[in-house]
Amino acid sequence: MVKENVIMEKSFAFSVRIVNLYKYLTQEKKEYVISKQVYRSGTSIGANIAEAQRAQSTADFVSKMKIAQKEANETQYWLKLLHETMYISTKQFESIHGDLLEILKILTAICKHYPQNNQLHL
Repeated sequence: MVKENVIMEKSFAFSVRIVNLYKYLTQEKKEYVISKQVYRSGTSIGANIAEAQRAQSTADFVSKMKIAQKEANETQYWLKLLHETMYISTKQFESIHGDLLEILKILTAICKHYPQNNQLHL
């Protein structure tokens, strides 16, 4: 029986949405700068979570999850900017931003699970 991995599933589905948003922004809106930024940070969330699944240690796992969290925060910035500059509608923003907030909550819970005094032992 395969164990469900909610953060992997949600982050992958979010990456698909980001790729589709990028296609929409470049093809329909002819926006190439911000769209590239949100594409990079938005797909990086899932990539770092995927990397964390094969971490070499707990510290490596936590590091990758914290990087994913930072990428999610950056993605949130770009999505807000796209909304405020009217490249995406309020409905589009609320939909994708809701998914991002869900991912951020899960990442925050994962990162809080590991105490900060668990320093890297190199």
